Amino acid sequence: MSPASSPGYGTVDMDVVARLAGTPPEDDGPVWMVNLMSYRDVATYADDRGETISGREADDRYAPLDILDEIGAEIVLAADVDTRLLGDDVSWDRIAIVRYPTGRSFVDMQSRADFRERHVHKEAGMAKTFVLACRPTADVPDADVEPPDWAGVAHPPTDDDPPVIVMHLIAWADGGRETMRGYETEAAAVAVPHGVRIGGWFDVEGSVVGDGRRWDEVRFNRFPSREAFMAVATDPRRLAAQGSNREPAMTDTYTMILRPTSDALPGLDRQFTT
Repeated sequence: MSPASSPGYGTVDMDVVARLAGTPPEDDGPVWMVNLMSYRDVATYADDRGETISGREADDRYAPLDILDEIGAEIVLAADVDTRLLGDDVSWDRIAIVRYPTGRSFVDMQSRADFRERHVHKEAGMAKTFVLACRPTADVPDADVEPPDWAGVAHPPTDDDPPVIVMHLIAWADGGRETMRGYETEAAAVAVPHGVRIGGWFDVEGSVVGDGRRWDEVRFNRFPSREAFMAVATDPRRLAAQGSNREPAMTDTYTMILRPTSDALPGLDRQFTT
Protein backbone atom coordinates (compact mmCIF):
# COMPACT_ATOMS: atom_id res chain seq x y z
CA MET A 1 0.00 0.00 0.00
CA SER A 2 1.22 3.47 -0.81
CA PRO A 3 -0.57 6.45 0.75
CA ALA A 4 0.76 8.76 -1.96
CA SER A 5 -1.48 7.44 -4.69
CA SER A 6 -4.08 4.82 -5.44
CA PRO A 7 -2.26 1.57 -6.26
CA GLY A 8 -3.03 -0.30 -9.44
CA TYR A 9 -3.66 -3.55 -7.61
CA GLY A 10 -6.62 -2.50 -5.44
CA THR A 11 -8.52 0.27 -3.71
CA VAL A 12 -7.27 1.71 -0.42
CA ASP A 13 -10.02 2.21 2.17
CA MET A 14 -8.87 5.37 3.91
CA ASP A 15 -11.50 4.95 6.62
CA VAL A 16 -9.81 1.71 7.70
CA VAL A 17 -6.40 3.39 7.53
CA ALA A 18 -7.68 6.30 9.64
CA ARG A 19 -9.02 3.90 12.29
CA LEU A 20 -5.67 2.13 12.49
CA ALA A 21 -3.80 5.44 12.70
CA GLY A 22 -6.21 7.03 15.15
CA THR A 23 -6.48 4.34 17.79
CA PRO A 24 -5.23 5.75 21.12
CA PRO A 25 -1.92 4.14 22.15
CA GLU A 26 -3.45 2.64 25.27
CA ASP A 27 -6.05 0.85 23.14
CA ASP A 28 -3.78 -0.10 20.26
CA GLY A 29 -2.27 -3.53 19.99
CA PRO A 30 -1.19 -6.28 17.63
CA VAL A 31 -2.87 -6.43 14.24
CA TRP A 32 -2.55 -9.27 11.76
CA MET A 33 -2.47 -8.17 8.11
CA VAL A 34 -3.67 -11.00 5.90
CA ASN A 35 -2.43 -10.54 2.33
CA LEU A 36 -3.91 -12.27 -0.73
CA MET A 37 -1.71 -11.77 -3.77
CA SER A 38 -2.32 -12.30 -7.48
CA TYR A 39 0.67 -11.62 -9.71
CA ARG A 40 1.13 -10.31 -13.21
CA ASP A 41 2.73 -12.83 -15.53
CA VAL A 42 5.35 -10.20 -16.34
CA ALA A 43 6.15 -7.29 -14.03
CA THR A 44 5.21 -3.91 -15.48
CA TYR A 45 7.45 -1.04 -14.38
CA ALA A 46 6.71 2.59 -15.19
CA ASP A 47 10.33 3.10 -16.23
CA ASP A 48 12.36 0.96 -18.58
CA ARG A 49 14.26 -1.50 -16.40
CA GLY A 50 15.98 -3.22 -19.28
CA GLU A 51 15.03 -6.62 -17.93
CA THR A 52 12.01 -8.90 -17.91
CA ILE A 53 10.99 -10.51 -14.63
CA SER A 54 7.80 -12.13 -13.38
CA GLY A 55 5.34 -10.49 -11.04
CA ARG A 56 6.36 -12.92 -8.31
CA GLU A 57 10.02 -11.98 -8.73
CA ALA A 58 9.10 -8.30 -8.46
CA ASP A 59 7.19 -8.98 -5.24
CA ASP A 60 10.22 -10.81 -3.85
CA ARG A 61 12.27 -7.67 -4.52
CA TYR A 62 9.64 -5.62 -2.70
CA ALA A 63 9.54 -7.79 0.45
CA PRO A 64 10.57 -5.35 3.24
CA LEU A 65 11.90 -7.98 5.65
CA ASP A 66 14.50 -5.73 7.27
CA ILE A 67 11.94 -2.97 7.83
CA LEU A 68 9.48 -5.39 9.39
CA ASP A 69 12.18 -6.62 11.73
CA GLU A 70 13.11 -3.07 12.70
CA ILE A 71 9.55 -2.12 13.68
CA GLY A 72 8.88 -5.36 15.53
CA ALA A 73 6.65 -6.96 12.89
CA GLU A 74 6.96 -10.58 11.79
CA ILE A 75 5.74 -12.78 8.99
CA VAL A 76 3.74 -15.56 10.65
CA LEU A 77 2.67 -17.29 7.45
CA ALA A 78 3.93 -17.39 3.87
CA ALA A 79 2.29 -19.87 1.53
CA ASP A 80 1.77 -20.61 -2.12
CA VAL A 81 -1.76 -21.26 -3.32
CA ASP A 82 -1.97 -24.87 -4.44
CA THR A 83 -5.67 -25.07 -5.34
CA ARG A 84 -8.57 -22.61 -5.37
CA LEU A 85 -11.63 -24.54 -4.24
CA LEU A 86 -14.25 -21.80 -3.93
CA GLY A 87 -14.37 -18.16 -4.99
CA ASP A 88 -14.70 -15.97 -8.04
CA ASP A 89 -12.31 -15.80 -10.98
CA VAL A 90 -9.33 -14.24 -9.19
CA SER A 91 -6.38 -16.63 -9.39
CA TRP A 92 -4.56 -15.98 -6.12
CA ASP A 93 -0.90 -16.99 -6.11
CA ARG A 94 0.41 -16.40 -2.62
CA ILE A 95 -0.90 -15.75 0.90
CA ALA A 96 0.99 -14.06 3.71
CA ILE A 97 0.17 -12.91 7.23
CA VAL A 98 2.24 -10.21 8.89
CA ARG A 99 1.77 -9.49 12.59
CA TYR A 100 2.41 -5.83 13.44
CA PRO A 101 2.87 -4.73 17.07
CA THR A 102 0.22 -2.03 16.60
CA GLY A 103 -2.05 -0.68 13.92
CA ARG A 104 -0.16 2.58 14.10
CA SER A 105 3.14 0.87 13.30
CA PHE A 106 1.64 -0.49 10.09
CA VAL A 107 0.40 2.96 9.03
CA ASP A 108 3.67 4.68 9.93
CA MET A 109 5.63 2.18 7.85
CA GLN A 110 3.91 3.42 4.70
CA SER A 111 5.60 6.82 5.03
CA ARG A 112 9.16 5.57 5.42
CA ALA A 113 11.44 6.54 2.54
CA ASP A 114 13.05 3.10 2.40
CA PHE A 115 9.63 1.45 2.24
CA ARG A 116 8.44 3.77 -0.51
CA GLU A 117 11.53 3.00 -2.58
CA ARG A 118 10.60 -0.68 -2.59
CA HIS A 119 6.92 -0.14 -3.32
CA VAL A 120 7.68 0.30 -7.03
CA HIS A 121 8.31 -3.45 -7.17
CA LYS A 122 4.96 -4.27 -5.63
CA GLU A 123 3.17 -1.94 -8.01
CA ALA A 124 4.96 -3.53 -10.94
CA GLY A 125 4.38 -7.14 -9.94
CA MET A 126 0.93 -7.25 -8.39
CA ALA A 127 -2.20 -7.68 -10.48
CA LYS A 128 -4.55 -7.69 -7.49
CA THR A 129 -4.25 -7.88 -3.74
CA PHE A 130 -6.33 -7.83 -0.58
CA VAL A 131 -4.75 -6.51 2.62
CA LEU A 132 -7.12 -7.35 5.47
CA ALA A 133 -6.66 -5.85 8.93
CA CYS A 134 -7.49 -8.63 11.38
CA ARG A 135 -7.63 -9.44 15.08
CA PRO A 136 -7.79 -12.95 16.55
CA THR A 137 -11.27 -14.43 16.78
CA ALA A 138 -12.25 -14.74 20.43
CA ASP A 139 -14.99 -17.33 19.94
CA VAL A 140 -13.08 -20.38 18.69
CA PRO A 141 -14.58 -23.87 19.09
CA ASP A 142 -13.16 -26.21 21.69
CA ALA A 143 -10.86 -28.79 20.15
CA ASP A 144 -8.00 -31.12 20.99
CA VAL A 145 -4.88 -28.94 20.99
CA GLU A 146 -2.34 -31.68 21.54
CA PRO A 147 -0.11 -32.44 18.53
CA PRO A 148 -1.57 -35.35 16.59
CA ASP A 149 -0.02 -38.78 16.94
CA TRP A 150 0.66 -39.62 13.31
CA ALA A 151 0.60 -43.33 14.11
CA GLY A 152 -3.11 -42.99 14.79
CA VAL A 153 -3.94 -40.81 11.76
CA ALA A 154 -5.22 -42.36 8.55
CA HIS A 155 -3.34 -40.00 6.22
CA PRO A 156 -0.20 -38.67 7.92
CA PRO A 157 2.24 -36.34 6.20
CA THR A 158 4.78 -37.89 3.86
CA ASP A 159 7.57 -36.56 1.67
CA ASP A 160 5.25 -36.83 -1.32
CA ASP A 161 2.20 -35.43 0.49
CA PRO A 162 3.33 -32.92 3.14
CA PRO A 163 1.07 -30.83 5.38
CA VAL A 164 -1.25 -28.25 3.84
CA ILE A 165 -3.24 -25.34 5.22
CA VAL A 166 -6.81 -24.71 4.10
CA MET A 167 -7.84 -21.06 4.16
CA HIS A 168 -11.42 -19.82 4.28
CA LEU A 169 -12.18 -16.13 3.70
CA ILE A 170 -15.80 -15.56 4.69
CA ALA A 171 -18.55 -12.95 4.40
CA TRP A 172 -21.35 -13.98 6.73
CA ALA A 173 -25.04 -13.87 5.87
CA ASP A 174 -27.34 -12.40 8.52
CA GLY A 175 -27.09 -14.80 11.43
CA GLY A 176 -24.53 -16.80 9.50
CA ARG A 177 -22.03 -17.10 12.31
CA GLU A 178 -24.64 -18.86 14.44
CA THR A 179 -25.82 -21.01 11.52
CA MET A 180 -22.24 -22.17 11.03
CA ARG A 181 -22.16 -23.71 14.51
CA GLY A 182 -24.01 -26.81 13.36
CA TYR A 183 -21.52 -27.35 10.59
CA GLU A 184 -18.51 -26.79 12.84
CA THR A 185 -19.66 -29.45 15.30
CA GLU A 186 -20.07 -32.10 12.59
CA ALA A 187 -16.92 -31.04 10.73
CA ALA A 188 -14.80 -31.18 13.89
CA ALA A 189 -16.05 -34.68 14.67
CA VAL A 190 -14.76 -35.77 11.26
CA ALA A 191 -11.62 -33.61 11.06
CA VAL A 192 -9.98 -33.98 14.47
CA PRO A 193 -9.42 -37.77 14.20
CA HIS A 194 -7.69 -37.06 10.87
CA GLY A 195 -5.18 -34.84 12.66
CA VAL A 196 -6.68 -31.52 11.59
CA ARG A 197 -5.93 -28.58 13.87
CA ILE A 198 -6.81 -24.89 13.89
CA GLY A 199 -3.89 -22.75 12.74
CA GLY A 200 -5.59 -19.41 13.34
CA TRP A 201 -8.99 -17.78 13.02
CA PHE A 202 -9.25 -14.01 12.62
CA ASP A 203 -11.99 -11.39 12.57
CA VAL A 204 -11.58 -8.97 9.66
CA GLU A 205 -11.85 -5.41 10.93
CA GLY A 206 -11.54 -3.89 7.48
CA SER A 207 -9.93 -4.13 4.06
CA VAL A 208 -6.96 -1.77 3.92
CA VAL A 209 -6.72 -2.72 0.24
CA GLY A 210 -9.53 -4.53 -1.53
CA ASP A 211 -12.18 -4.36 -4.20
CA GLY A 212 -15.09 -2.95 -2.21
CA ARG A 213 -16.39 -6.25 -0.84
CA ARG A 214 -16.95 -6.75 2.88
CA TRP A 215 -15.22 -9.67 4.60
CA ASP A 216 -15.90 -10.83 8.14
CA GLU A 217 -13.59 -13.69 9.04
CA VAL A 218 -10.59 -15.59 7.73
CA ARG A 219 -9.68 -19.06 8.95
CA PHE A 220 -6.57 -21.18 8.59
CA ASN A 221 -6.81 -24.89 9.39
CA ARG A 222 -3.86 -27.29 9.27
CA PHE A 223 -4.23 -30.67 7.58
CA PRO A 224 -1.51 -33.31 7.87
CA SER A 225 -1.70 -33.98 4.13
CA ARG A 226 -3.77 -33.24 1.05
CA GLU A 227 -5.08 -36.79 1.25
CA ALA A 228 -6.33 -36.05 4.77
CA PHE A 229 -8.14 -32.99 3.44
CA MET A 230 -9.81 -35.07 0.73
CA ALA A 231 -10.91 -37.67 3.28
CA VAL A 232 -12.52 -34.97 5.42
CA ALA A 233 -14.00 -33.11 2.44
CA THR A 234 -15.71 -36.22 1.05
CA ASP A 235 -16.98 -37.61 4.35
CA PRO A 236 -20.80 -37.99 4.14
CA ARG A 237 -21.34 -36.47 7.59
CA ARG A 238 -19.46 -33.32 6.64
CA LEU A 239 -21.21 -33.09 3.28
CA ALA A 240 -24.63 -33.27 4.94
CA ALA A 241 -23.73 -30.51 7.36
CA GLN A 242 -22.29 -28.40 4.54
CA GLY A 243 -25.58 -28.28 2.68
CA SER A 244 -27.73 -27.61 5.71
CA ASN A 245 -25.49 -25.25 7.66
CA ARG A 246 -22.33 -24.08 5.91
CA GLU A 247 -23.66 -22.91 2.54
CA PRO A 248 -26.57 -20.85 3.97
CA ALA A 249 -24.21 -19.20 6.46
CA MET A 250 -22.14 -17.34 3.85
CA THR A 251 -22.77 -14.79 1.15
CA ASP A 252 -19.24 -14.90 -0.27
CA THR A 253 -16.09 -16.92 0.24
CA TYR A 254 -12.68 -17.92 -1.00
CA THR A 255 -11.46 -21.37 -0.01
CA MET A 256 -7.94 -22.40 -0.96
CA ILE A 257 -5.43 -25.15 -0.26
CA LEU A 258 -2.10 -23.59 0.66
CA ARG A 259 1.41 -24.99 0.62
CA PRO A 260 3.23 -23.16 3.44
CA THR A 261 6.82 -22.07 2.90
CA SER A 262 7.01 -20.49 6.37
CA ASP A 263 4.49 -21.25 9.11
CA ALA A 264 4.59 -19.66 12.56
CA LEU A 265 0.85 -19.43 13.11
CA PRO A 266 0.29 -19.93 16.83
CA GLY A 267 -2.38 -22.61 16.60
CA LEU A 268 -5.31 -23.04 18.95
CA ASP A 269 -3.24 -23.98 22.01
CA ARG A 270 -1.72 -20.51 22.26
CA GLN A 271 -4.10 -18.47 20.15
CA PHE A 272 -3.38 -15.61 20.42
CA THR A 273 -1.02 -14.19 22.99
CA THR A 274 0.27 -10.67 22.50
